[in-house]
Amino acid sequence: MHLSSLDNLFWALSFFGHCILLGVLLIRGRASAFPVFTTLISVNIVRTIVLFFTLRYGSKGEYFYTYWTLAFVDMALQLALSYELATHVFQPLGAWAPDVRRSFLALVATSVALAVGLAWLAAPPTKTLRLAIMIRGDLFTSALMSEIFVAMVALSVTLGLPWRTHVARLAQGLGVYSLYGIVTDAAHTFFPGNSAYRTLSQMQIGLYIVCLGYWVVTLAMEEPAPRKLPAALHEELRALQVRAAMVLRSLRTTASAS
Repeated sequence: MHLSSLDNLFWALSFFGHCILLGVLLIRGRASAFPVFTTLISVNIVRTIVLFFTLRYGSKGEYFYTYWTLAFVDMALQLALSYELATHVFQPLGAWAPDVRRSFLALVATSVALAVGLAWLAAPPTKTLRLAIMIRGDLFTSALMSEIFVAMVALSVTLGLPWRTHVARLAQGLGVYSLYGIVTDAAHTFFPGNSAYRTLSQMQIGLYIVCLGYWVVTLAMEEPAPRKLPAALHEELRALQVRAAMVLRSLRTTASAS
């Protein structure tokens, strides 16, 4: 499979971007706060190397199976990352707010079901089965991560729970990239031909490289020092947790009754 000069540039930028980001995570001490994200970036470095040499020296079949084996690992780590970010968002007092963990896991399950439905309904006009599977798989991953992060933001806003600066930056980058991924993968249904797929994929890779740069800059910076909670605000947060538990319990009761 032939790689254009732009493809080679993107591969190099992606590889060095991941290496720089991993260095920032380790040097600035962010790896201990975000171990799953650090693992994901490390795996992406290895993934880039493996896929590059498989593409160069392996067959199309070998590349296809290697790509999807690593893609499943990547998707599992992204799911774990969404949970890791959720623990930062939904632990304002050092513990999960009552019933929020169950609600978040329910949102994940719903997101998986919706993503499977979108991928199944997609009908990319491709000439090969392998390319159709790759497009549907990419659409599933993009839809799943977009739904999870949008739901996580909505749930945190609804319950009035705060975001930490670095958590917000990671979620923003992942959310924007995943949302664009849905647009890109869905567009394959309306724009037939491998040339359209190649162009849209290159634009998506370019956006991801921008996200890498965004994470490098924001994670290299210090977060605003957290303010010590006054006793009154501490009690207000505890009351908020109790109120959130009551609202979620009421919603479940109403749903089961209907």
